[in-house]
Amino acid sequence: MKKAEQSEATRTALLQAAREIFTEHGYADATTGDIAKRAGVTRGALYYQFRDKFGLFRAVVEDLNLHIVQKVMSAIQVRQEEGRDLWDTTARAGTETFLDACLDPAVQRIVLTEVTTVLGWEEEQELDENYGLGVVRGVIQELMDVGLVAPQPLDPLAYLILSVEREAARYIARADDIPAARKEMGASLERLLDGMRVKG
Repeated sequence: MKKAEQSEATRTALLQAAREIFTEHGYADATTGDIAKRAGVTRGALYYQFRDKFGLFRAVVEDLNLHIVQKVMSAIQVRQEEGRDLWDTTARAGTETFLDACLDPAVQRIVLTEVTTVLGWEEEQELDENYGLGVVRGVIQELMDVGLVAPQPLDPLAYLILSVEREAARYIARADDIPAARKEMGASLERLLDGMRVKG
C-alpha cells in the first residue's frame, strides 16, 4: 500500500472509531487513547492526522454533515429519476431524508446535541453554512424558478428553513419516544413547508 493510501486508511479508521466512541461516551469522556486503540493505530498516528481531540471531533462532525448532504441529494435524484413532481422531488424528499438521517444515534449525539457545547455556536453555524445551506438554497431557487414558491429574497428564507429543520431534528433527538416524535414532527414540518407553496 502506498504511503498516501495508508494515510487515508488511517484517517478513515480514526474517524470511524471516533464516531463510535463520541456516540457511546460523549466528547468529555472520550479519550484519544481509546479512539486510537479502537482504530488499531498508535496515538502518534492519531496526532499526525489530527491536531488534538477537538480537531478530531470537528472532523467527525464535518464527516457526518457530508454524509447527511449526500443522502439528501441522492434521495432527490432518485425521485427525479422516478418522474415525481418537483415539489415532491425536492422539498418533501429533502426534508424526509434529512429527518431520517438524523435518527442515526451518532448524528443525534454528536451533530445535534454536543456540537454547540464543544465547537461553539459560531463554528456550528459555519458548518451549517458549509453543508446544509447550499442544498436548501438550491432547492428553494429551483422552486422559485418554476413558480412553486413566490419570488422573495433567497438567503433569509434559506436560513430560516435550515434553522427550522435543524430544530425539528433536535426535538426528535431529545424525545422520549423518538419514532413517534419523528412521525409527528415530520407531519408538522410538511404542513409548514406546504404553506410556502404557491397554489394553483
